[in-house]
Amino acid sequence: MSLIDDLNWRYATKKMNGETVPEEKVNYILEAARLAPSSSGLQPYRVLVITNKDLLQQLKSAANNQAQLNDGSHLLVWAAWDGYTHNSISEVFEKTTAARGIPASVMDDYKATLWGMYEPLGKEWHATHAAKQAYISFGMAIAAAAEQKVDATPMEGFDNQAFDKVLGLSEKGLRSVVILPLGYRDAGGDWLLNLKKYRTPREEFVIEMR
Repeated sequence: MSLIDDLNWRYATKKMNGETVPEEKVNYILEAARLAPSSSGLQPYRVLVITNKDLLQQLKSAANNQAQLNDGSHLLVWAAWDGYTHNSISEVFEKTTAARGIPASVMDDYKATLWGMYEPLGKEWHATHAAKQAYISFGMAIAAAAEQKVDATPMEGFDNQAFDKVLGLSEKGLRSVVILPLGYRDAGGDWLLNLKKYRTPREEFVIEMR
């Protein structure tokens, strides 16, 4: 099937049936998230994979008691850096040049330019920018899940600070951004399943300037 067919198949599943998603499918989705584009290649976010039922129950109460957190198979949490530092940027570039087999000094000028742009903008700008990068990865994961015929429900409706506290993210220099329960639709119990998918028509959605 084409990507367009897969995206037409997917929807924001409201009720999942508790069936476990095979690890090879979860790993495929995570690999798509890992390979997503990222500004300057920094990947200023991490993805947490949560299956512990006690932990999921704690998180559910901080996510408006949305049932997918318990009824799903895995919960993915995108957590972005809470800010950039010269050291965090340098570390990524050092790993990149080492993987490419080129001297680390090759990136010195670019690194200086980048930090010169980022530093004056402040930590909140940094955190927002990192969160935007996380969303690119998030979108790739949703598409990969659809390709694997795994249901996924994008969620922003949760208490970020509560998630950060339960998961100990502040100590890791991270902030939760967005979450994605994975699982399989409950065909008999999901009110949204058989409703027609609607998106803005192309002639309204696309603005062409020729």
